[in-house]
Amino acid sequence: MRFRFHVPALMLAALLCALCVTGVRAATPAPIANPAIDMEGYLRVSREAAQHRATRRVTEAEFLRMSREPGTIVLDARSREKYDELHVEGAVSLSFSDIAVGSLAQTIPDKNTRILIYCNNNFANAEQPFPSKMPSASLNISTYIALYNYGYRNVYELGPLIELSKSKLPFESTPAKNAGA
Repeated sequence: MRFRFHVPALMLAALLCALCVTGVRAATPAPIANPAIDMEGYLRVSREAAQHRATRRVTEAEFLRMSREPGTIVLDARSREKYDELHVEGAVSLSFSDIAVGSLAQTIPDKNTRILIYCNNNFANAEQPFPSKMPSASLNISTYIALYNYGYRNVYELGPLIELSKSKLPFESTPAKNAGA
């Protein structure tokens, strides 16, 4: 008698599970196609860029020496507001959100140009001009991947976390524009 009671209950449970699984599959939307967005390509390029980047992280002394050599660009990809507040002396501002085919061609026309990058996460105790990001969201990572993706291979990244007040790098601010002019 007990056996008969459990068999129908098990059959009902199996039927309900089958209906739930079928319902879930039917409710899953089809992927939305957009040929202008390529997640798999991004992940592939990111892995390639990570391997390339492994030997392109430099010390503060190397960064400073390289920045003084002709034909080298120091690129600051932070917002224009943060750049204006404080940046490495002589750095070129190109906000990460503005990195695109045209802006790169205008800012750095030669893909063989040596490019030095730094970000918020390179400077400690400077939250106003260099607000900290999550380590996995560091601007150096996204900027390096973007430059690599656009064909720039002569890129070097400031590696260490440096106390801003002890940094040997020269910094400057962009003077505020006169509101009345």
